[in-house]
Amino acid sequence: MSNPSEQPSPALSSIKLPDQVRSPWWELGRRVLLAVAILVGTALLVYFDRGGYRDNNDPTGRVDLVDAFYYTTVTLSTTGYGDIAPYTTHARLINALVITPLRIAFLVLLIGTTLEVLASQGREMFRVARWRKNMGQHVVIIGYGTKGRSAAETLLNNGLERGSIVVVDPSPTALADAHNDGFAVVTGDATRRQVLRQADVQQAGQIIITTDQDASNVLATLTVRQLNPDAFIVAAVREQENVPLMKQSGANSVITSSEAVGRLLGLSSLSPLLGSVMEDLLTYGEGLEVAERDLLVSEVGKPPQTLPDQVISVVRDEKVYRYFDPVVTQLARGDRLIVVRPAKELPWAPRPGTHGEESAESD
Repeated sequence: MSNPSEQPSPALSSIKLPDQVRSPWWELGRRVLLAVAILVGTALLVYFDRGGYRDNNDPTGRVDLVDAFYYTTVTLSTTGYGDIAPYTTHARLINALVITPLRIAFLVLLIGTTLEVLASQGREMFRVARWRKNMGQHVVIIGYGTKGRSAAETLLNNGLERGSIVVVDPSPTALADAHNDGFAVVTGDATRRQVLRQADVQQAGQIIITTDQDASNVLATLTVRQLNPDAFIVAAVREQENVPLMKQSGANSVITSSEAVGRLLGLSSLSPLLGSVMEDLLTYGEGLEVAERDLLVSEVGKPPQTLPDQVISVVRDEKVYRYFDPVVTQLARGDRLIVVRPAKELPWAPRPGTHGEESAESD
């Protein structure tokens, strides 16, 4: 039996799926104006045709403007006290052909507003339930700042579906940006188990942790690893000295943001051309890119240096070998290649492994 204290708390977190953004105040104001327009229009119609109505509570039987508004309110609300009633033929026809449809529109407008509020809540609950049912091996991005946004863009550019990414962040601004980008959003502190459960971290395949504080990254990594021992966790740290701590916390890969930026700055200072090449490798969609792909059947038994792609590493038995390592002088079935290749295929620069070729999977 689950512990009630472990259940997601609305005060701690909430989940919101991408949807069309509309102002509720504008929608409410529009409906109120329509209701007022129907009310005023019907009252004026009755007043202008007041000769066809009789007020049974007035000795003279006359209907004035106040009586017209009174009759309109009780008629549109279907109360119908009967003290004011049409008695001429044309007044009764107007009631049947004009006022009755207005009454129906007025009731539909008021009742529809209430039903829409209730239905929208139920619809949102249904959408979240269906979203959870389809989740599994998705990617959770904790922190949607510059690094988180760039990570999400890279995943999308490499073929990941937008619906497979969930963003977790406590900042209203960051979450608004993620929601506008079309991602499912969980509001809350990612160091809390309840919040991570809202994002279905326990079923995620990959988690990217990119908050602005190394301490928060470490605690979030520990919590994620407790909920999902098998997920692949990529975490960012600002300081190099926190890398061992982050790996001990359960991160599979740790990126030092300040160190990486510093190296690029140093390379660009020593060699502007080398700095531009490194920037090219890190920029998606232009020039060169670094990618991982399967070994093809036609490439089995060949040295890495002879392939059309520029092979820089070979992944074999979950270990990474440099292309010049004696262990991988001949490529074998089941190997995966880390290559530098054109970001876009050109007639003189092919991209093997991107045309549905048969891969050399291990026996």
